[in-house]
Amino acid sequence: MSPELCFYNDDVDNIREAEYPMLKGATYLDHSGTTLYAKSLVQKFATSMITDLYGNPHSGSSSSILATKRIDDVRLRALQFVKADPEEFDLVFVSNATAAIKLVAEGFRAENGFHYAYHRDSHTSLVGVRELATTNQCYGSDEMVEQWLSQVDQNGTDETPSLFAYPAQSNMNGRRLPLKWSAQVRGSKKNTFTLLDAAAFVSTAQLDLSNSEDAPDFTALSFYKIFGFPDLGALVVKKSSAHMLTRRKYFAGGTVEMVSCLQDNWHAAKDQSIHEQLEDGTLPFHNIMALDSAFEVHKNLYGSMEKISKHTAYLAEKLYQGLSSLRHQDGQRVCKIYTENEGNYHDGLRQGPVVAFNIRNADGKWVSNAEVDKLASIRNIHLRTGNLCNPGGISYHLKLKTSEMKANYAAGQRCGNDHEGAFGKPTGVVRVSLGAMSNMEDVTTFIDFIREFYIEQPTDKEEITQKPSRSGLYVESLIVYPIKSCAGWTVPPNIAWEVKEEGLAWDREWCLVHTGTGQALSQKRYPRMALIRPEIDLRAGLLRIRFHEPRKVDTAKEISVSLTEELQSSTTRDSRVCEERVRAFPCKSQHITDFFTSALGVPCNLARFPAGGSGSTSRHSKAHLQQHQLPRKRRLEDDTGSFSTPPPSPPSSDQEIISRPILLSNESPILCINRASLDFLNTQIHQRNGKAASAAVFRANIIVAASDPASSVPYVEDSWKNLRIGKEIFEMLGSCRRCSMVCVDQETAEKNEEPFVTLAKTRRFDNKVFFGEHMCHASNGGSRKAFIKVGDVVEAFVREF
Repeated sequence: MSPELCFYNDDVDNIREAEYPMLKGATYLDHSGTTLYAKSLVQKFATSMITDLYGNPHSGSSSSILATKRIDDVRLRALQFVKADPEEFDLVFVSNATAAIKLVAEGFRAENGFHYAYHRDSHTSLVGVRELATTNQCYGSDEMVEQWLSQVDQNGTDETPSLFAYPAQSNMNGRRLPLKWSAQVRGSKKNTFTLLDAAAFVSTAQLDLSNSEDAPDFTALSFYKIFGFPDLGALVVKKSSAHMLTRRKYFAGGTVEMVSCLQDNWHAAKDQSIHEQLEDGTLPFHNIMALDSAFEVHKNLYGSMEKISKHTAYLAEKLYQGLSSLRHQDGQRVCKIYTENEGNYHDGLRQGPVVAFNIRNADGKWVSNAEVDKLASIRNIHLRTGNLCNPGGISYHLKLKTSEMKANYAAGQRCGNDHEGAFGKPTGVVRVSLGAMSNMEDVTTFIDFIREFYIEQPTDKEEITQKPSRSGLYVESLIVYPIKSCAGWTVPPNIAWEVKEEGLAWDREWCLVHTGTGQALSQKRYPRMALIRPEIDLRAGLLRIRFHEPRKVDTAKEISVSLTEELQSSTTRDSRVCEERVRAFPCKSQHITDFFTSALGVPCNLARFPAGGSGSTSRHSKAHLQQHQLPRKRRLEDDTGSFSTPPPSPPSSDQEIISRPILLSNESPILCINRASLDFLNTQIHQRNGKAASAAVFRANIIVAASDPASSVPYVEDSWKNLRIGKEIFEMLGSCRRCSMVCVDQETAEKNEEPFVTLAKTRRFDNKVFFGEHMCHASNGGSRKAFIKVGDVVEAFVREF
């Protein structure tokens, strides 16, 4: 969320106690706290880099000596930040908290095996340590840990070391776990060490390691989670336990005093400090200098972690109360919030400033997290959704069995995709995290966002009462998109255009592929693709391409590729389109590669996926009828799950079971929209004072319009079963699910919240947003070629409702 207020110094007179009664001793700045903090931090760091010259600390030059001095100072400051006595603790700089955890795991692996125990709420990085242990145990509750701790080891005969790990704060729902466990382990267990993952905790709370007897043996920190910059982590090591990490076999530059290679395999490890023995290679000393700047700016702006803790606890309680109060018309809660105890949000001691939840719609069905994320992104609200790298917490709170998780994986669920569970259960959550720069406006904005989109209003969806028309329709436009996700080319009215099994001729045969990853580019990440304008020149047999940037002189030269020849390459390259692996022919022309790379500002090249792809590279339509398109009786019969998983289209002929090939389109061979629906949508957008949507944003191949606009019916296409266009028959495959890509203006490449916001309020069914219809040409057995053209009469055949 976009923060606008932040702390500054200790001016008690300026505090607004009516809004923040818990925060005496803080002043607020009425401008963007995020911008102020970021600018202050970067400017301070930049000044340091310009003023002084730093070198590799493993040297004796003046620049190296200066870097070593600064690193020592920052190391001490980092220890002081968590109130750790440098006589009792050392701090090892690492890339992130996961690297700190891995360093501990590798140290214990150097022993002759070790036992490992971890708490259910552990981050994936803690869970992964089990793979290096001889035996492992996951404690599924606090009570199980307490029971284990109550069993005092009497004889201590087990020489195999044990490691117990847990998070100070769950990164799933913000629950804070007892820090006293480290002391209890030390008092009741022999040869057992503790690893505390404090990465989530320290972002908004003061970690206090001043009592070394009660402190963990090893504590993993993430500085980027506290300050945002730099990307740096640390492992705080209790010196009395350091021997568990220094027995590792591996050594690197910076950790040894001398090494021999030619005659004997001998080396002498450094032993003056723990960090010298564990910091492999050249330290990221520029990041460490930036950390010093972060400490300074953070303290100047916010005062102390105690103030941040009180501030964020207050906001979290208000957010929890606001989301908890949201109700549907029948009184059912909108949000299912995952917390151990509702009272935890009141004092802020047992709960971090995190709210994790899922949403149910007015019908009691779970709302897809991916859909929430799409809408939030359009509203510039930054969320985290999914399983949050917290497998134990997710499976516990969502009641997911291992067998169900395996079945979901087999059905296609992967980290980062929007696959819904197959057992009527969510597979992840929505997480809102608050920080030092968050404020009450952020909290109110988010609560209003949930209220606006997920409490169904009676006027949200206007009923279409007119009887669906079968005739009076014609083809208003035909559009081909030769290069996937680039601009479309409108077929001239006088040309009869061939329709193939895979769709319109030349449609989405090419794509732009990232040079490094092989991933096909799309406007979701690269909206400037809308400014790449392909044009099909049938007479010359060429695909001509220009890059047009509005408000700038169009200096890009036209390039062209052959429509009939491959891209000067006999080899193929693996690429990915919509999470599917395809094998395309990449262009070998540096001139063409340079053109696209320059236009988009991303290294990419042109690749072709020609018609007739086979084997592992073939793609097939995934479109099917949606619940809102089914006859009401059928809809009610299928409405059984907590998620609405649409069934496949009911077979109407043998053709229904035939796999329909597609090229690089997302879902189906052809996409069609109804002009009446677009006009009706724009009327609704206008009523909300939004920007009207052009037909181009929906990237349809066929736009159908009514000959008499007065008789046109919006969204009548939901009921279409077949279309006859000219002499050709087309099968309707189902409604098109929409994403935020429709918000990219196809003329300017600028993003807007419309039309997705209005569609989300008026065309959301089963928690998904739909506009337009997927279709394919009905097979004629290959006996003849099929053609359609602009102006062709369209006759619609409707399903019985």
